[in-house]
Amino acid sequence: MRDEKEWMRSGSRGAGPEPSSLDTSVAYSARVNNYWQGGKDNFAADRAAAEGALAAFPGLPAAIKAGQPWRRRVTRFLVVDGGIRQFLDLGTGLPVGETIHQMAEAAQPGCRAVYVDNDPMVVAHARALLPQARPACGFLEADIRDTGEVLAGAAQTLDFGQPVAVILSSVLHLIPDTDDPYGMVSRYTGSTPPGSYLVIAHPSSDIRPDASAGMAASLNQSVAQKRTYRDHARVSRFFTGLDLVEPGVVPLPQWRPDTKDEARAPTMAWAGVGRKP
Repeated sequence: MRDEKEWMRSGSRGAGPEPSSLDTSVAYSARVNNYWQGGKDNFAADRAAAEGALAAFPGLPAAIKAGQPWRRRVTRFLVVDGGIRQFLDLGTGLPVGETIHQMAEAAQPGCRAVYVDNDPMVVAHARALLPQARPACGFLEADIRDTGEVLAGAAQTLDFGQPVAVILSSVLHLIPDTDDPYGMVSRYTGSTPPGSYLVIAHPSSDIRPDASAGMAASLNQSVAQKRTYRDHARVSRFFTGLDLVEPGVVPLPQWRPDTKDEARAPTMAWAGVGRKP
């Protein structure tokens, strides 16, 4: 079976596996994001929804592109400065570029990662391309709101007696307030030991309020998962009880950029990292 590099590269081969349960007539967030990233794992409905959002925020492709160097910077920090060797990636999506596990392994061999998603396209790719038997890397088909199921499954690969980085990158806006996203995040962080980290990237309602409102209106009409964009205070609330890592909750490109060009990238997302004391 092919390794996780093939899962990472799946966007270069066309639409990928199409499970019988997949409804290609309705746009799904993972596939819309894949289109914005330049991937090929999407269908006409996804592309139409993605293009509609671009009318509200033409700078979106550059903003999406800024996410990959941010993930690389965060992963490097977690491994090198935080001593993290285990990663729980909630709401994995369809990656275009290096996976968290690849970036962590580049910094320190021996890292482990579990990816979690319930999107039919993501599940199909993971089953076909991510080796389940490999002890260092696993995939769970689960709704991240079902914390008990996720944590039990992740414990087959990760040791929750040792620090874990819980990553929620561009997924919390798909959890409405009625589903208690703050309680969900607290259950995840509460299940990890001191020295663990919480990583969040969250589309904002207040960095570019006009663009955010336009994108939400467009996407909520065409994408199966409805969006709840949140402001700085509401995103910061997810880190309650944790020690925020400098520079705190900031526009995504401004979280420890390596270059001035990275810092100047357009964005409409907040990003932050918190450490469990």
